[in-house]
Amino acid sequence: MNNSSGQSTLQLVGPLLIILILCVSLAFFMPRMSTVKAVAVAGGMILFVVSFASSQIALYILILSMLLGPEIVVGATAGSTLSRGVTLRLDDFILVIIGFSWLARMAIYKELGFFLRTPLNRLIAIYIIVCLISTLLGALWGRLNLKTGFLFVLKYFEYVVIYFMVVNHLHDKKQIRYFLWVLLLTCVAVSFFGIAQIPGGGRVSAPFEGEVGEPNTFGGYLVFMMAIIIGLLLTANLWRDRLIYGGIAVIAFIPFLFTQSRTSYLAFFPMLLVFVWLSEKRKPIVLFLLFIVTLLPLMAPQEVKDRVAYTFTQQPQRGQIQVGTVKLDTSTSARLRSWQHALKDAVRHPVLGFGVTGYEFLDAQYPRVLVETGMVGMIAFMFLIWAIFKQGHRVFRQTGDIVHKGISMGFLAGFIGLLVHAIGANTFIIVRIMEPFWFALGMVVMMPELESKTTDDERS
Repeated sequence: MNNSSGQSTLQLVGPLLIILILCVSLAFFMPRMSTVKAVAVAGGMILFVVSFASSQIALYILILSMLLGPEIVVGATAGSTLSRGVTLRLDDFILVIIGFSWLARMAIYKELGFFLRTPLNRLIAIYIIVCLISTLLGALWGRLNLKTGFLFVLKYFEYVVIYFMVVNHLHDKKQIRYFLWVLLLTCVAVSFFGIAQIPGGGRVSAPFEGEVGEPNTFGGYLVFMMAIIIGLLLTANLWRDRLIYGGIAVIAFIPFLFTQSRTSYLAFFPMLLVFVWLSEKRKPIVLFLLFIVTLLPLMAPQEVKDRVAYTFTQQPQRGQIQVGTVKLDTSTSARLRSWQHALKDAVRHPVLGFGVTGYEFLDAQYPRVLVETGMVGMIAFMFLIWAIFKQGHRVFRQTGDIVHKGISMGFLAGFIGLLVHAIGANTFIIVRIMEPFWFALGMVVMMPELESKTTDDERS
C-alpha cells in the first residue's frame, strides 16, 4: 500500500518538479545567451515538456522533422569518413530532446517499461556493440578520431531509439493509421518541394540539403515511400482509397525521376518485382513493369535519358573503368574502384575492421560495413538484415488487417529496394532514409500484437 502511494506521489510530483527545474534553468541562462540561442533553448524546453506530456505528439513532430529539418555541419573530420564534417540535422536535436523526455517518462511511469522485447532486440544490440568495440579499438590504434567515430556510432543508435520509441508507444491499431498519414503527408510535402525545383534545371533533392543537395538520398527515400504507397494501393478495397494512394504515388514519382539518381532507378525495379511476388494483383504490376521497360525510355524526360546514357557515353576521362568495349563514367568507375580497394584492404584488419570512420569515404554500404567492422560486423549486419526481412514477411503472411497488409507488403518491397540502393550508397546510415525506415519497421513489428489485442477486446 505504501509502495503504491509513493509511486502515485512520484507520478504527480515528478512532472511538476521537471517543469520547475526547466523553468528555473531557462530563467538563469537566457540573459547570458544570444537571441538565436535563447529561442533555440526555449523551443527545446517546450518540446521536452510537450514530449513528456504526450509521446503521440512527439512522434508526429519527429516524423515531420525527418525530411523537413535543416542540417548543420559541426567540426572538421579530416582523415575520417566524411571530410566535409559531421552532419547534424534539426531532427537529430529533436530526437535527442524527445529521447530524454521519453527516458524521463519511463523513469517516472515505470509501468510503461523501457525497451519492449521484440524479435530484433538481441541482433540490434549485437551490431551496435560490434560497432562500438571496433571503433574503440580503431581509436586505440590511431586509425580514427574517437570523437568522430563515437558521433557516427551514436547516429546508428539514433535509429534504434526511433524504433523502440515506436514499439513502446503503439497500443492500438488507430495509432498506426495516424502515423501512416503523417508519413504520407510528409512525403507529399517534400515531393511538391522537389517538383518546384524542376523548372530551375539540375537534379532535385529534399528540403534543407545545403547548397549542393543530396539527390541520391532523396531518391532512396522516395523508393521506400513509394513502396509503402503502392502496397496500400494494391490492398485497398475502396476506389476512394485507391485514387488517394495512386495520386500520392504519382506525386512522389515525378521528383523521383528528376533526382537523376541512377542508384535509385536501379532500386526501383527490384522493389516492383517484390509486388509481383507478394501481391495477388500480379497482372496490373506486370503490365506496369512492361510499360516502364518499353515506353518509359521513350517517354521519359530528356534529363533522365541523358543521365542514364551518361553512364556509358561520357567523353573519355582519366580514371574510367572499361568493361568490354564500353567505358563507364567516372562516377560509376569511382564506386567500382572503391569496392575493389575496400575488399583488398579489408584483409589488413579482417576481424573487427578499421573502426567506424577509420577508413576513407566509401559511397557503398556493404564494403563500408566490411572494412569498418570486419567479418564480425558484416555477419552481425547480415543477420540483422535477414531478421528484419523475416519479421516483415511473417507479419505480411499472418495479418488479417487490410491496411497492415498493405504497409507490411510495401515495407518488404521498399526494404528490398533499399538493399539494392545500398550497392551504390551508404543507405543504412543515411538519416533521411533510415529514420522513416526504422519508424515503419517499428509499426510493422507491433502489428501482430495490436491485432491480437483488438481480437481479445472484441471477445471480452
